[in-house]
Amino acid sequence: MAKTFELECPCCGATLKIDPEVKAVLSHKERPAPKTIEDIGAGLQKLKVKESERDSVFAKRVAEEKSTKDILARKFDELLKQAKEDPDKGPPKKPIGLE
Repeated sequence: MAKTFELECPCCGATLKIDPEVKAVLSHKERPAPKTIEDIGAGLQKLKVKESERDSVFAKRVAEEKSTKDILARKFDELLKQAKEDPDKGPPKKPIGLE
């Protein structure tokens, strides 16, 4: 009876327990994931910073959306004023073949 042996996977670093007699993996243990955050407080601080950034971007977009209405109204008024000043100009000519 052959003994089982352990082998480390070169790709993922998992530990595999292999039985050569049945030619199968008997068990496998994944490599523990490295900690991405050293301290919970630091992770919480990062989340708060990102939240404030999202809030500021959202507030900026809301302000831009409110001003868009005013900009479009002023553009319309200006074009209407130009149309009233020069009534002989009329609408633009249609492309050839669509008259």
